[in-house]
Amino acid sequence: MQFFLDTGMVDEIKQAIDWGILDGVTTNPSLIAKTGRPFLEVAKEILQLVDGPVSLETVSKDAEGMIREGKMLAELGDNVVVKIPMTPEGMKAVQALESEGIPTNVTLIFSPAQALIAAKAGASFVSPFIGRIDDVSSDGMKLIREVKQIFDNYDIVDTEIIVASVRHPMHVVEAALIGADICTMPFEVMKKLFQHPLTDKGIELFLKDWEKVPGRPF
Repeated sequence: MQFFLDTGMVDEIKQAIDWGILDGVTTNPSLIAKTGRPFLEVAKEILQLVDGPVSLETVSKDAEGMIREGKMLAELGDNVVVKIPMTPEGMKAVQALESEGIPTNVTLIFSPAQALIAAKAGASFVSPFIGRIDDVSSDGMKLIREVKQIFDNYDIVDTEIIVASVRHPMHVVEAALIGADICTMPFEVMKKLFQHPLTDKGIELFLKDWEKVPGRPF
């Protein structure tokens, strides 16, 4: 499973790259707004840092506007993926952009039917939002299981599943167990994947015992 960061913060992206586990980045207007920086400045810096796919979102509600914005975004870099909302107008835009070789990521998916529609429209990626489903007392991971099952039933191999709206490390683990292609997560969740109290305790014990070793070379 690939690890994406869901962020607009360049410093977070640089750290994840240093860890050697970053495969791509997803952004949205809310994440870019948190940076307090101009959109194009942030987008171009991220695209220069990241080798993998970088999702940049359109903001128009009509297909014509989404297509126009999508083409502008695609000009920023070869690794741009255009994020399109799950609407009828959005699916028109997906078909148009994909027909010109511009990859798309259909966002704000909350049902298996929506994911299936996006795949039929030719989307490169679909982004089911699991955390927001959990927030309304439903099972977000059930959505991932169902989308994965549908895609497997019909051998939909051209559309990858990005598990989005991730809230904690178990979301990542469960997504991997289901077999999702990608999990995009906040930086704090990615950091927590490294952590376990027994690891910390083991390191502390080993270092304590190391101090007792005679003739230590370092």
